[in-house]
Amino acid sequence: MGGGLSRRRFLGSGSTGLLLSGCGFRPLYGPAEDGSDGPAARGLSEISVALIPERSGQLLRQALQARFYGSGASRARLFELRTSFAVSSEVLAIHHDNSATRARLVGVASWNLAASDPHLGTIASGVARVVDGYNVFDQQYFAADLSSEAVQRRIAEAVADKITLQIATHFKKSPVFTKSPVG
Repeated sequence: MGGGLSRRRFLGSGSTGLLLSGCGFRPLYGPAEDGSDGPAARGLSEISVALIPERSGQLLRQALQARFYGSGASRARLFELRTSFAVSSEVLAIHHDNSATRARLVGVASWNLAASDPHLGTIASGVARVVDGYNVFDQQYFAADLSSEAVQRRIAEAVADKITLQIATHFKKSPVFTKSPVG
């Protein structure tokens, strides 16, 4: 009975894929019809990420570079991504002795994608915002520090995901800005 259920799930997921491809659905990062990298993947690999100040900015830059370049071959950088990134925090829960028990961090990045060719100027821009939090424990100062660092890393990763999705969507809609790979 368990084998039949697995087979039905597999067939169900395959039929869903066929239905979606029949209506013109294509994955955002999927290959082009000729099998080469699609416009989103090609465009992302052609972006140079400018330096972002502060530790949280370093985390965001590393996360963006991992998403844009992955382990793929190095290409010419036709675009530059400039980002300003700030993480602010606020206390949510306070004891009667004014000690905090919960902190919320908000990461906001505004980004600007410009072409290397100065005649093209700014290609796209946007804002990404992520909210996360952590508990503050009374007797464990270092635990709160570690929790804060972990939340800042999660925020940087989530903001990088949002920026990558926004830029990939732009490249998918406007593939004219990406060049075909040279063979």
